[in-house]
Amino acid sequence: MAVSQRSAISIKLVANLLLIGLINLSVTECRRHVSYESDVTYSAINCRKHTAFLTDFGGKGDGETSNTAVFQAAVQNLSQFANDGGAQLVVPPGKWLTGSFNLTSHFTLYIQSGAVILASQDESDYPLVDSLPSYGRGRDGPGGRFSSLIGGSHLTDVVITGGNGTIDGQGSLWWEKFHSKKLSNTRPYLIELMYSTQIQISNLTLIDSPSWFVHPVYSSDVILQDLTIRAPVDSPNTDGIDPDSCKNVKIQDVFIVSGDDCVAVKSGWDEYGIKFGMPTEQMIIRRLTCISPDSAVIALGSEMSGGIKNVRAEDITAINSESGIRIKTAPGRGAYVTDIFVDGMNLHTMKYVFWTTGSYGQHPDQGYDPKALPNVDRINYRNVVADNVTMAGNMGGIEGDPFNGFCISNVTIGLSEKPKKLQWNCTDISGVSSNVTPKPCDLLTDKGSVECEYPSDLVPIDTVQLKTCSLSSTSQIL
Repeated sequence: MAVSQRSAISIKLVANLLLIGLINLSVTECRRHVSYESDVTYSAINCRKHTAFLTDFGGKGDGETSNTAVFQAAVQNLSQFANDGGAQLVVPPGKWLTGSFNLTSHFTLYIQSGAVILASQDESDYPLVDSLPSYGRGRDGPGGRFSSLIGGSHLTDVVITGGNGTIDGQGSLWWEKFHSKKLSNTRPYLIELMYSTQIQISNLTLIDSPSWFVHPVYSSDVILQDLTIRAPVDSPNTDGIDPDSCKNVKIQDVFIVSGDDCVAVKSGWDEYGIKFGMPTEQMIIRRLTCISPDSAVIALGSEMSGGIKNVRAEDITAINSESGIRIKTAPGRGAYVTDIFVDGMNLHTMKYVFWTTGSYGQHPDQGYDPKALPNVDRINYRNVVADNVTMAGNMGGIEGDPFNGFCISNVTIGLSEKPKKLQWNCTDISGVSSNVTPKPCDLLTDKGSVECEYPSDLVPIDTVQLKTCSLSSTSQIL
């Protein structure tokens, strides 16, 4: 039987099974050879024994035909190989329109160069899901949450990667609805993986998410690297990466243009986050470049009620951004932000270099405890060079709950043509400084020649060695 005939039969069979709801095809019964322009290799936490193309399940990459059922069927079908070496689903060049779909364990979604996963703008393609238990409600409002474009829960060993393929959230329609207050539910995120471990998202371009781009939550052992993330700088809440109640996370070699914080480290909201009690900890952010005129390069909070600790950032670059590192918290948040280490920031055209806010506000409801005060301590910044800066430091704690243990060393800040007359505004904080220009406020005591701490040991995620995986010109495609 000819290859094209076998392909047509396979596609027809899958379509029929979809119609009757019996997606249990043993794809090992129908194989075909697919020629590649060249062998493809990529790095991943694990390689896969089985491979399939989206077109094997009837996908159409014309940018108009919905592939939601196709993605869902493909993932469900390939899940049968989770305990037999895993499976990878290849998205070939084309524009693949789809609504929300979930991934499975021991699985790779590989988006080839020239391929675009195009998010549907139809609300009905995003089923409502429950509010996160550490938030108590949707982030945009008291209603529910639209499911993310790509999601999954309670998974192990999940890779989303490619040859710099694209995921386009087509967020403009959602932004318009948000601004005009036409939404009662929280907008979809582009990628959200929950209660999962061994996650890799890499070598992709992500554009125009309806809201947050990448949101790992209640998860561990997360690698996010070699990503380009872009949204208009006036788009609402388009955070780049939001690790949320996660442990052992690496964010590396990422370029972000955003309408909100480029990286926002979170762990739940007020009384809900306090009750859930899952911190974000053991994180490294390395070689991040950010453009965000109205938000932070790295934000710690404001939803930090499960705690944030043991976060490192090194070799950070910002261009035309509001602030370098910003701590955002308030009475009612509780928990802590401690053991934060930053080494090496190059900042160009900034409103603030250092910004700490103890009165951020924004509570999920009136049930929060205003006596639940956060503990902010052991915050270390060193080796910072900045130019065209409006204000060096705007650092405020909470009256009766000062933020302690700041250390700032080896910092040179060049000012803009019209800088603030007061370069350091400090209230309810304490700490030390060394070799900082312009001279810090008196609450950051000059200690002469002191170098702030930065750990020399590796974070656990840095010990993970990626494997070399392949899609070869002679691959058997299931």
